[in-house]
Amino acid sequence: MMWYQRSDFTLGGSARARLKVRRLCTGYSGFLVIRDLSIDVSPGLTVILGPNGAGKTTLLRALSGQIRWTGEVLLDGNDFPEKPHEIVRAGVALVAEGRQLFPQMTVRENLELGGFLASKADREFRLERVLTDFVKLRQRSSQLAGTMSGGEQQMVAVARAMMAQPRLLMLDEPSLGLAPKMVDELFVIVRRIADSGTTVLMVEQNVKKALAIADRGYVIERGVIQAHGPAALLERSSVIREAYLGSNSTEKTTTAKDAVLRRQSRSKLLHN
Repeated sequence: MMWYQRSDFTLGGSARARLKVRRLCTGYSGFLVIRDLSIDVSPGLTVILGPNGAGKTTLLRALSGQIRWTGEVLLDGNDFPEKPHEIVRAGVALVAEGRQLFPQMTVRENLELGGFLASKADREFRLERVLTDFVKLRQRSSQLAGTMSGGEQQMVAVARAMMAQPRLLMLDEPSLGLAPKMVDELFVIVRRIADSGTTVLMVEQNVKKALAIADRGYVIERGVIQAHGPAALLERSSVIREAYLGSNSTEKTTTAKDAVLRRQSRSKLLHN
């Protein structure tokens, strides 16, 4: 049994968010990790790629209000909020690296925390919808989160973020430590969330699979953007193939390209 329903996801923002970041600088204890970074996150799925220590997680920490930053950040043309609770109210949700669930609480209780800003009635409504979107979680709703596998916990973490009905969903290394089959299922969910109206910004090290589902991507190294463009073109670029996929990656990149083309074909059929 799959983790998600076959029809469109029902949670998420109906207005597709647009994020504009210009000359962003941030870091820790006076040490700059990111320098003059500029990206555009449009409706759909944008992926941030790069090695460990490149500044990917630091970027998401800045955009979620965990660390201070300088520069200009606009959400749908308006100044981006600075405080975490204001960011959530603006329709931005983060699935942090490591999931950060409450292990001694049930799946249902963890999910309810995702809708803490909503009224009780609205929270119950959202919970019912998220249990419809993530069908397996209905069966596991009374299970303690700490007794689930890493992949199962990641599904709970994504579902909890969707309880906030975000217009912009940010994910930090969602495939880290997961079995290949669970990664595939998780990435299908992420793609479907993007297709259902929520803008997605995903930080990921699994370059091949991330580019196969993304619309566009950025490559960051040492806090600086090294390459960017449509995912299908990035996946074929020499920078990506040599640095992340290996020099003998023709077969692998073709497979990733095929995945993108199949998704685009399905999208055209659905809209014709």
